[in-house]
Amino acid sequence: MGDVKTAIGLMSGTSMDGIDIALLHTDGESIVRHGPSGYFPYDPHLRAIWQKALTTAKSIRERRERPEDLGDAERKLTLAHAAAVKSFLHRHKLQADQIDVIGFHGQTVLHRPDEALTVQIGDGPLLAEETGIDVVYDMRANDMVHGGQGAPLIPAYHAALAANLPEGFATPAVFVNIGGISNLTFIGDNGRLAAFDSGPGNMLIDQWIEAHTGKTFDKGGKVAASGKVVPPLVTRYMESPFFSANIRRSLDRSDFLPPQKGEVSLGDGARTLAHLTGTAILKSASYLPEAAKTYVVCGGGRLNPVIMAEFAAQAAEKDAKVIAAEDAGFDGGAMEAEAWAYLAVRSLKGLPLTYPGTTGVAEPVTGGVLATA
Repeated sequence: MGDVKTAIGLMSGTSMDGIDIALLHTDGESIVRHGPSGYFPYDPHLRAIWQKALTTAKSIRERRERPEDLGDAERKLTLAHAAAVKSFLHRHKLQADQIDVIGFHGQTVLHRPDEALTVQIGDGPLLAEETGIDVVYDMRANDMVHGGQGAPLIPAYHAALAANLPEGFATPAVFVNIGGISNLTFIGDNGRLAAFDSGPGNMLIDQWIEAHTGKTFDKGGKVAASGKVVPPLVTRYMESPFFSANIRRSLDRSDFLPPQKGEVSLGDGARTLAHLTGTAILKSASYLPEAAKTYVVCGGGRLNPVIMAEFAAQAAEKDAKVIAAEDAGFDGGAMEAEAWAYLAVRSLKGLPLTYPGTTGVAEPVTGGVLATA
């Protein structure tokens, strides 16, 4: 048990709404003991800075570039994460010296896998200095150096969780993370692992709702529930080469855009995009080694009942069941942050973070950069 470490994972996803934080006791392999988790929303001013950073980052050609005010945005993002860690430790009566490592995702502002270019702003050394805890950060880049897509990284953690699925859940099982972008992790009966991004998750719905109402997401799926699916709009999205390409690739948030204002009503747009989330997942799942029997859904999308209902109805047509992560005994809101804690420990031990079946990397490869406190 001596190699079990206490790690904190920090995740700020494509929705850019806040920081998910989770504590995990793990050896980076088979031992996974869950600790507390939390969520720290960004205030509107900070969120506006991250949104502007997406535009600024488009000019980046070398991943260490920080044009215009992107360096200042990175510093503010890092300090926001440091404040979240300190608040989390205080809330749970923990001291910094009780934590071995922080897994720091940062904020993705550019992801162009075809150019082997990915940029997650977040200053690991500054976070280590501010918190007094060692930090592992920049975990995607080494995968790209070795020919991978740089995403998804969470499958290594999904595989550890799958080893502890409750009895009665049919396999093959697929973990579906519905964040801004959705991704799949397939775990076969023989432990075979395959994973890739599956298409838009909450991102388009969030952008659609914000453009029309100023709110950042469709709480409880109420707007989507008021509308109906517009099939031609679904067809248009599904005609994207992403869904028919011979090679699965990872997505940038700019690869899919919401409908134009006035193209459909607010309710119809939200309902159609909720339907699209399920359609995209199942289309992408058709590239998996075997047909899934159970889909375990984590991420914010599991809280939108319309997304879950649309996905479940379409999966049922393929004799598959859709369940929320909580129904399998997991915390669907904390899973990505937990994954970053788990990956940080794997990085410390030099264990692989990515595999040929998950990112297309030539061979299993570790990653991450260590910043010591």
